[in-house]
Amino acid sequence: MILPFLLALLAFVALLPLLVPLLRGARPVPARANFDQAVYRDQLQELDRDIARGLLTETDAETARLEIQRRLLAAEQTPAPPARLARSPLLAVAVFLVVGLGSVGLYLWLGSPEVPDVPYASRPASEVAGGDEAGMQKAVAELAAKLKQNPSDPQGWLLYGRSLGMLNQWDKAEDAYRHAIDLGANSPEVLADHAEMMVMAASGTVTPAAEAAFNQILKVDPGNGMARFYLALARAQAGEPRKAIDGWQALLAEMPSDSPARQTVAQQIAQAAKAAGIPMPELAKGTAEPTPDQVAPNQPAPGPGAKAMADAARMSPEQREAMIRGMVGKLAAQQEADPTNLEGWLRLGKAYAVLHEPDKAADAYDKAAALKPDDDAIPLQAARALLAELRPPARIPPRVVGWLKQVEAHDPKQPVALWYLGLAAAQDSRPDDARRYWQALHAQLPADGEDAKMVQTALDALPAH
Repeated sequence: MILPFLLALLAFVALLPLLVPLLRGARPVPARANFDQAVYRDQLQELDRDIARGLLTETDAETARLEIQRRLLAAEQTPAPPARLARSPLLAVAVFLVVGLGSVGLYLWLGSPEVPDVPYASRPASEVAGGDEAGMQKAVAELAAKLKQNPSDPQGWLLYGRSLGMLNQWDKAEDAYRHAIDLGANSPEVLADHAEMMVMAASGTVTPAAEAAFNQILKVDPGNGMARFYLALARAQAGEPRKAIDGWQALLAEMPSDSPARQTVAQQIAQAAKAAGIPMPELAKGTAEPTPDQVAPNQPAPGPGAKAMADAARMSPEQREAMIRGMVGKLAAQQEADPTNLEGWLRLGKAYAVLHEPDKAADAYDKAAALKPDDDAIPLQAARALLAELRPPARIPPRVVGWLKQVEAHDPKQPVALWYLGLAAAQDSRPDDARRYWQALHAQLPADGEDAKMVQTALDALPAH
């Protein structure tokens, strides 16, 4: 007898939000547009504050400012909401009878109140977790589709690269940034973001290629914070903790007092000092010293530990290569045990390419491509990895040509594929094919850019028809 009474009481409480407005009438509420306008104006002010703090450049902020201003204008043109309903006691009674009593009756008839609930830990993950990542994945897929239709959009590639980075898909993000740079988006900020993706794709290790990229950035922009941070990290990973700490200290001294990155730099200094067994240096004024748990031994620094890198620095080239081969061998064994690990095959392919073992690298990339055959980024990444290790006048390997043709079949305007397929055709004494590829590439490049000049030089060097 108690259960029906409790259900009726719960139904009445649940219906109160519906019944009260019907009984007393709705009060006027401010238009949604007023709220939206306030939010957009605050976002514009926040952009200005980020520029003042040095978190954004004026160039980076311009696109966001235009979009916010467009939304603000749209909000100002939004019509006022329609008139609200007047009070209606009869409608309130009808709602109570139909919804309240009807739901109680249906539950008693169809429901099973005596059955216990499903344990929370046993429910499907889709019920427990939110769908934020799924939404991000969908947005990235839409971006990829747009770039297939317009592959010569550097801003699109930048947005794609940043989005992939947010999803921790470092290899693909690096490739997207490289596309943007090839299309002329070569500001120091973009170059630094690309180099950072190279570091993340290497599991946090500042590779020689990334270090060279950061050094090149400092020639153009000596104050670039990201380049300085990672170059100091490179010193720590090379077994030179004092040089790393000096670099981070100099960066810390120049950072704005309210920069959220100050604590990250301070933690790196503390970790380097702890790993090297040297006293914690005095930090720049206004920087809180990291707590012990922030520099605990079980909190790994990005990439190999300082001790491991210091040991490697003392090795002979032969010993160092043997150590690297041992690490790659472990990764290969892990992949054999878990052959469905896509990212593992991509890392293994890159590692074999660096070790100048192109056949093993190609095999690893082929296994990655087999796991995701519709992903054009994988054959393109495979081609880039092997091409990066070629030294002129070496010929482009047939497997690389095959990968590039796969890319061309899905994206006939892909710049990297057009360039190297043209080069392969020229090496095979097929000047007409080379001319066709390079003319298609030249047509989509900025006319006054260095890339267009390079392609034109290659075209001029081909034999006449």
